[in-house]
Amino acid sequence: MRKCTVRAGSNIAFIKYWGVADPALNLPLSNSISMTLADAYTVTTVAWEERPAQARGEAPDEIVLDGVRLEGEAAQRIVAHLDRLRALAQVDWRARVVSQNNFPAAAGIASSASGFAALTVAGCRALGLELSPTRLSALARRGSGSACRSIFGGFVEWEQGHDDTTSVARPLFPAEHWDLHDVVAVVSRAAKAVSSAGGHQVAATSPFNAARIASLPPLLATVRDAIAARDISRLGPAIEQDALAMHGVMMTSHPSLLYWQPGTVEVLHAVRRWRQEEGLAVYFTIDAGPNVHLICEQDQVGPVVQRLQQLASVQQILVSGPGPGPVELDEHLF
Repeated sequence: MRKCTVRAGSNIAFIKYWGVADPALNLPLSNSISMTLADAYTVTTVAWEERPAQARGEAPDEIVLDGVRLEGEAAQRIVAHLDRLRALAQVDWRARVVSQNNFPAAAGIASSASGFAALTVAGCRALGLELSPTRLSALARRGSGSACRSIFGGFVEWEQGHDDTTSVARPLFPAEHWDLHDVVAVVSRAAKAVSSAGGHQVAATSPFNAARIASLPPLLATVRDAIAARDISRLGPAIEQDALAMHGVMMTSHPSLLYWQPGTVEVLHAVRRWRQEEGLAVYFTIDAGPNVHLICEQDQVGPVVQRLQQLASVQQILVSGPGPGPVELDEHLF
């Protein structure tokens, strides 16, 4: 048995990935920029048994996520990714995968990004595949688009590209470049009814989708420059604009996707009030889910957390600064 365990951070997108140009390859409609998180992560152990599963008539793979064994349709996306790794290594070995998140999964905190980044790196290393970070990024993208960004630490840009080899992430700045923090206001731990993968498929049905994509080049430039200058007063308005534009696309697609809960709206209004009335330098962004990410510098984390604790709708608060790319661990999950 060949085994490897990897911890990979989730990432929060400042300019979002929403909608696909090629569903089979997960090619995006635009570039996107994110920050890899240090303290919201997935730990995954992958073990390969050096024999085909059919030797004992077993299911091809065993997959356990947060203590629950996945079967049938729930496991298909992961099995498909394991098949990609098997094809690269030219083996038909059975895999056992155990994965644990330290944050709520499928709730708009990019668990698929950290999950498929960890699965890709652990699976490849256990197979003895020596792939460059860029190649790992392209491979992780096939499992989950945003996972390609979690292959790198710090501040990362995913280049749109035009095919499987050119649509990859690249690092912009290392984690230590800027002590920016993501304070997540969890207003719902429930898994969303429509996955991000499903939402990407209907983005083009929104009349606002083309306008959002057309608006992104100057926003991308603003975000790059703001990160380079460590200027949150420039970064904040840009990330809020794109988050609202993306959710406008979601809400007007067919079918309509309304991820927001009452708590989402409460947090958005609170952030604007804190900024306007109290001068707190904090800005919001929202991924495909109800939970709100509050972006601020380290010295503002305490005041932001203190205020969030006073909101009735906030069930949990997660705080993370920028973190590294995937890290191999000595201790396995099984």
